[in-house]
Amino acid sequence: MFLLILGLVIFLGAHSVRIFAADWRGRQIGRLGAQGWKGIYSLVSLVGFVVMIVGFGQARANPDLLYAPPVWLRRLNILFTLTAFILVTAAYVPGNHLKQKIGHPMLAGVKAWALGHLLSIGMLRDVILFGAFLIWAIIDFATSRRRDRVAGTTYPAGTLRGDVLSIVIGVIAWAIVAFWLHQLLIGLDPFA
Repeated sequence: MFLLILGLVIFLGAHSVRIFAADWRGRQIGRLGAQGWKGIYSLVSLVGFVVMIVGFGQARANPDLLYAPPVWLRRLNILFTLTAFILVTAAYVPGNHLKQKIGHPMLAGVKAWALGHLLSIGMLRDVILFGAFLIWAIIDFATSRRRDRVAGTTYPAGTLRGDVLSIVIGVIAWAIVAFWLHQLLIGLDPFA
């Protein structure tokens, strides 16, 4: 469990610098340049991600059950993850209404993904992993929306083309993960 928590601290810590140390981040970008900062940020994030994955794999050896969710919540998670994939896709597809209205659909997608998994899996390792991501996403979303309001940030108007692309690409990506990659990488069939 130690490596899982360490990986989460490194990964989410790197992703929280703008939330908790925006001035320091700005100074580092000024000192290192944008590319230098991105390189260090990416390296730290990658290290955290790898440590988190290894830690999660080790934690799976000790299945500590905290609660047993009903089957219907596991089925509901399928909709949470589908929604999450569409939201994350909307963060990258230009000119869609989700980005226009939400401003930060990737963070909203992480919240949906984490909440769905928290509701559907009651193992301690999963509660730690998805709970940490949910708390981080809630804080980052609120901070980002506040920063947008202060700066007067508005997002480009959504178009039908952007909406359709977000949905179609999100559904395709979700289907690839749900029907193939989840079983291959995680060892669990979401539909079983």
